[in-house]
Amino acid sequence: MSEEKTTPSTDAWFTLSGDVNSDMVHRVFEAVSGMTENGVETAHVLIQSNGGYVSDGLCLYNFLFNSPVKFVMYNAGAVASIAVILFLSGTRRYASETARFMVHKSHATASPGARPDALNIIVEGLRADDARTESILRKHIELQPEQWAIHQYSDLHLTARDAKVARMVNDVADFAPPKGVRIRNI
Repeated sequence: MSEEKTTPSTDAWFTLSGDVNSDMVHRVFEAVSGMTENGVETAHVLIQSNGGYVSDGLCLYNFLFNSPVKFVMYNAGAVASIAVILFLSGTRRYASETARFMVHKSHATASPGARPDALNIIVEGLRADDARTESILRKHIELQPEQWAIHQYSDLHLTARDAKVARMVNDVADFAPPKGVRIRNI
C-alpha cells in the first residue's frame, strides 16, 4: 500500500477499467455523486485502460481534478493514450512495479475518398486535441527532451520507474486496499 494514511470513514477504494468514452464519463459522474453524498474525502482509484476518446478523457480530467473529492490514482497494469490524462487528475499517483504507461499524439482515419476540406477539418481537430493534452502533460510531468521527441512522432512507453523519474507518479507502489474494506467498481 502507498504511504497514504487512510481513514475508514472518509477514504474509499474503487476500480475503473475499460475504454475512455461517454459510458465511462457517465459511470464516473454517478460514482462521484455517490462519493460526495456519502462523505468520501479521498477516493483511491485503480485505473486500467488503453485509452479512448480525447474529449471524454479531457472531461474526466477536468471533472476529477476540480472535484471536492481528493483522488489518489493507481496503475497496476496499463494506462495508455487519453487514459494517462485521466490518471493525471489524481493529487497523488502510484504505479505497480510491472505497470506501464503510453502516451502519443492524437490520430484519426479519414473516410476513403475524403475531400481536402474534410481532411483539413480532421487535421485541425487533431491539432487542437494535441494542444489540449500536451498542456496537461507539461503541467504534471517532466520528460527529457529525447522523450518529448519520441512523443512528437511515435508512442512513448514508460515503465513505472520511468514514470517516477518523470514525476508522473509519486512512487512505485501497489494498489493495496486495507483488509476488510469494500472495493467498488465504477
